[in-house]
Amino acid sequence: MSLPRLYLDHAATMPLLPSAKAAMIEAMERWANPSSPHAEGRAARAAIEDARARIARMLGHDGALIFTSGASEAIEIALRRGKAGARLVSAVEHDAVRRAARDAGTLPVDQLGRVDAGSIGAEDTLHAIQLVNNETGVVQPIEELRARIADEGGLLLMDAAQAAGKMPLPAADFISLSAHKLGGPPGIGALLVRDLALLEPSGGQEQGYRGGTENVPAIMAFAAALEQGAGWMEEASRLRDRLDAAIRAEGGIVVADQAIRSPAIASYRMPGVAATAQLIRFDMAGISVSAGSACSSGSLKPSHVLAAMGWGEQEARETVRVSFGPDTGEADIDRFLSEWRRIAASAQNRAA
Repeated sequence: MSLPRLYLDHAATMPLLPSAKAAMIEAMERWANPSSPHAEGRAARAAIEDARARIARMLGHDGALIFTSGASEAIEIALRRGKAGARLVSAVEHDAVRRAARDAGTLPVDQLGRVDAGSIGAEDTLHAIQLVNNETGVVQPIEELRARIADEGGLLLMDAAQAAGKMPLPAADFISLSAHKLGGPPGIGALLVRDLALLEPSGGQEQGYRGGTENVPAIMAFAAALEQGAGWMEEASRLRDRLDAAIRAEGGIVVADQAIRSPAIASYRMPGVAATAQLIRFDMAGISVSAGSACSSGSLKPSHVLAAMGWGEQEARETVRVSFGPDTGEADIDRFLSEWRRIAASAQNRAA
C-alpha cells in the first residue's frame, strides 16, 4: 500500500485549519452586504468588526487594521500610498515587494541574509523589511532596525506573512499579513497601520482605505485561524533542529545555519544535485517541498535571496525549501530524510 502524501510546503500555503473552515461555513449564512443599512447588513458588519478586534487582539496591535485580499495587496497599498518621499527595500524581500517598488533603492544584507542597520536611509524614507524570510526562515533584527529607522525619521513596512500566528510581532508603521500562511483561507489578508495619518486614503470600504465589499466568510475564518495559536512551534523547532543536524551529517548544507531562523522554514543545499531534479524525485516519492518562494518557484531564475547572500548560481540552483505545519511529526522527518539519502546516493553513484 502506498504511503499518503507528505506535505512539507506550509510556507507556500498552510492547509485550512478545521476551526477556520467551520467559521467560514457558519459565516456564509451572513450573506448580506456589510455596507447596507438594514438589519442583515448590520449583522454582517458586526461580524466583521468582531473579527477585526479579535485579530488585532491576537496580534497585540492597537492601531488600524485594513482587510485586503492578501499580503501582496497590503504591501502594495503601503508602498504606493505610505506618506514618505523615498522607498528602500531589503535585497531579500518577497517578489510582491519588489514588484510594488520597482524603482526603490536596495538595503544590502550580510551572508546570513540580515539587513545591516548602517544601510538605513534618511528622513522621509519608507523601508520594506521582512520579519521572517520566506525562503530561508531568517529572522531580521527588526527591533534594532526599527529603532534606527525611527531615529532617522523614516517609516517601516514589515512583511509578516511568514511570522503572524507563529511568533510575536514587533511594532512597525505598516505590517502586511496573509491568512493562508497561517491556516486561514486564501484571498484574505490585512494591513496593520500604526496611524492612518501615515497613509493616503483611496475611498470606498475599510474606512476609506481599500475599496471592495468585504469577504465576511474569509474574514471570520482568518480570525479563527489566528486564535488556533502557535503551540505547535515548539515541536517544529525540535524537528527542524533534528533535520538540520541530519542534513549536515549527510553532507548537505543548511542555508543561513548560524542565523536566528523561524522553526517553520528551512532551506537545504544538496551539492551536485539540481533543485529541479530533487523536486521531481521528492514528488514521485509523495513528498511536497519547494525551491524557494511559491510565487517564483516556476521560474528558471536562481533565487535572488541566495544571490543577495553571496551564493553562486549553481549553489542556489541546488537548494530546496522545507516548511513545517501544525501536523508535521517525527515520522515525517524520517521519511523526508530517507528520500534525501536516496537522492544523494543516486547522484554520487552516477558521479562515480
